[in-house]
Amino acid sequence: MTDQNPQPVTTATAAGARQVPDRVSLDGVEERWNAAWTEQDLYGFDRTKTREQVYSIDTPPPTVSGSLHVGHVFSYTHTDVVARYRRMRGAEVFYPMGWDDNGLPTERRVQNYFGVRCDPSLPYVPDFTPPFEGGDGKSAKAGDQVPVSRRNFVELCERLTVDDERQFETLWRRLGLSVDWSKTYQTVSADSRAVAQQAFLRNLARGEAYQAEAPGLWDVTFQTAVAQAELEARDYPGAYHRVAFHGQDAPVFIETTRPELLPACVALIAHPDDERYQHLFGTTVTSPLFGVELPVLAHPGAEMDKGAGIAMCCTFGDLTDVQWWRELQLPTRGVIGRNGRLLSDVPEWLTTDAGRALYGELAGKTTFSARELVVAALRESGDLDGEPTKTQRKANFYEKGDKPLEIVTSRQWYIRNGGRDEALREALLARGAELGFHPEFMQVRYENWVGGLNGDWLISRQRFFGVPFPVWYPLDADGEPDHENPILPTEDQLPVDPSSETPAGYTADQRGVPGGFVGDPDVMDTWATSSLSPQIAGGWRTDPDLFERVFPMDLRPQGQDIIRTWLFSTVVRSHLEHGHLPWSDAAISGWILDPDRKKMSKSKGNVVTPMGLLEEHGSDAVRYWAASARLGTDAAFEVGQMKIGRRLAIKVLNASKFALSFGNVELDPALVTVPLDRAMLAGLADVVDRATAALEAYDHTRALELTETFFWTFCDDYLELVKDRAYGEGAGADSARAALGIALDVLLRLFAPVIPFATEEVWSWWREGSVHRAPWPVAEPLRTAAGDTDAGIVGAAGAALAALRKVKSEAKVSMKTEIVRATLEVPAALVANVELALDDVRAAGRATGFLEIASVPTDAVVARDAELGEPVTRG
Repeated sequence: MTDQNPQPVTTATAAGARQVPDRVSLDGVEERWNAAWTEQDLYGFDRTKTREQVYSIDTPPPTVSGSLHVGHVFSYTHTDVVARYRRMRGAEVFYPMGWDDNGLPTERRVQNYFGVRCDPSLPYVPDFTPPFEGGDGKSAKAGDQVPVSRRNFVELCERLTVDDERQFETLWRRLGLSVDWSKTYQTVSADSRAVAQQAFLRNLARGEAYQAEAPGLWDVTFQTAVAQAELEARDYPGAYHRVAFHGQDAPVFIETTRPELLPACVALIAHPDDERYQHLFGTTVTSPLFGVELPVLAHPGAEMDKGAGIAMCCTFGDLTDVQWWRELQLPTRGVIGRNGRLLSDVPEWLTTDAGRALYGELAGKTTFSARELVVAALRESGDLDGEPTKTQRKANFYEKGDKPLEIVTSRQWYIRNGGRDEALREALLARGAELGFHPEFMQVRYENWVGGLNGDWLISRQRFFGVPFPVWYPLDADGEPDHENPILPTEDQLPVDPSSETPAGYTADQRGVPGGFVGDPDVMDTWATSSLSPQIAGGWRTDPDLFERVFPMDLRPQGQDIIRTWLFSTVVRSHLEHGHLPWSDAAISGWILDPDRKKMSKSKGNVVTPMGLLEEHGSDAVRYWAASARLGTDAAFEVGQMKIGRRLAIKVLNASKFALSFGNVELDPALVTVPLDRAMLAGLADVVDRATAALEAYDHTRALELTETFFWTFCDDYLELVKDRAYGEGAGADSARAALGIALDVLLRLFAPVIPFATEEVWSWWREGSVHRAPWPVAEPLRTAAGDTDAGIVGAAGAALAALRKVKSEAKVSMKTEIVRATLEVPAALVANVELALDDVRAAGRATGFLEIASVPTDAVVARDAELGEPVTRG
């Protein structure tokens, strides 16, 4: 995208000051201007523009599973500042909004909201009425939830997400997001399903997607496989058990936190350099209680300084077990089922009567109950050395789950992501190096994630509300599915639902019978759909003309915690499908922290919902707080900062009212003739250049700091200095009024991306159109008006005025009191600048008598020997 040439400050006469209200206020500005922007379609995307004229944003689709929190307001404001800036720079901004509907959070919310749970074995019930709606949002017991068919459950998901999306849009509009609301999408809409299914079929055709029976992480609560990117390591209470395996000459002690997995043990593993166990390598031991003969093997992954230095390998206790099982080609002896309980059938590898009898007691038990039984049996047999020692161990959890994950063997779909392919890994690392990360240090997080991958991307989920895999399987004569020869639809048939639709060549009555077919029961991981957000929003499948104008996109804004998921997965899909990055830049927001410096999140229960903040402080104030934090930097939730933002917005109204109080405002730089006025414009030119450079570098905070600092100096010093002259007559008055108008024109545009409502309100008082479609200011016209005038004149004159006012303040008299006589001691470097603005300093300070300027070698301006007269008023 290339910026269009912005127009210089106009020299036309603006509308009269009669449009300035008698009383300025922020009350109601959000409702008023949102209605006007909607009526005008102000942020609508013009699709006739070429790709070079377009700036396209891959807007994060928020998860529709309840309510937004203040962290969303924080990061989405950052994106909106970019969108508004780029639009004013002349780009045609493609700024859509999506809703991420599928996934576990939506299902959990539907279960709680309607009091139902999905049972795919049940038939569809037309016009189903759920047992209740709403409630306290807390999970009900599964036994109290009414079972419904998958189709009924999906209908309830769709019903609730529509309501949630309506509320989300209301809040986003209140915040002032300049989204094109005609460009919205849902991740489970027919179009999104078709895009996700088409991309999957192409991945499958190229060999990038595959199905495999393999051990994987499993959440026993949600009953679904979990990907590496969704893991959370958490502390979990446990205990070390010192257990004796029966060796040929002596017992071999191991220490384990999971003795219930003894029947799943396949080997003992020690480090090849561990002298304690080298004599055992190549021999066998017998497992306690179950009497299974097991090899003792060497592997460099064993930790000599951990526990006994030798560990039992079970299938599967943790990811290390998976690594050893794969690399040492060990047998599979799983005993944990998908429900988190020990399998009901006695395993065939348990051959002793005692071992089979004990397992019969364990069958169907939870891992916790099974552990208690096994420990009791070990204690009775004498194979438990001492008592268990309590510890805090690290366990893998699904990021939204409450119980540790188990590792079970199941058939799942994967997409290659470099975890097992060095060439692909290097290619994806190279893509990361091409991407412009903002801030730059976020690139390391991407590289660390890609470099640490140990497997391909697991994309299948055993859930109900999501994008189904567009796959059927033929059934053999025994009714077993033939996974090696899947039945696939053509791209023009998409989207399809294999659970309810019939593949070509079959009839509906052949579903599930020998010689017939069966649909793939799984749905895609939410990231498998969200990773295609550029393709969904850009019309890849259905609107190639639009897609050519917006893709690859310019910006991916997102949170730092999903670099490993959303950012990386989108890079993977674009690399595989298009052979290049999906966007040129990524803007990464930090987290919002609560007063205890902890990250705000729904799961922690420490979030603040934003609508109340927007109503209490005003949208501009909340946006100001958000924009005050740089990308990639965590920020505290701080109401005080919002109050500062509201004060700023109100000051913009009041300062603007003064600047527009002199009748028609001439924006002709040629009228600016007084050095003080020219100096102010010279300083403003510097601000424009530096703020523009900051925004080009995605540093909105720096741009706001520069603009705000200038603005307060403008109000506190310049306005006070020129007030008397502006109310007068002649060239000096014309100069002040023109300078005020030009400065206001520029400042409103500088502030517009951050405080859009206050700036639009003021713009409407005296200008045509919207400030948000006005060109971004440029410095050259300001520099032309300023000539070679030193911008420091304003600061020097302001310091002189402050010194005069300090005399009155210390004397506790009115600021309108005359100064009959005084000496201003001025640092030598500032004397010339103070003298150039002396008339304005005199007028503003009511210095009506003798005012001497004395050059001194100090750093501050000080008023000495002052004589005060009577209060005066401006004539």
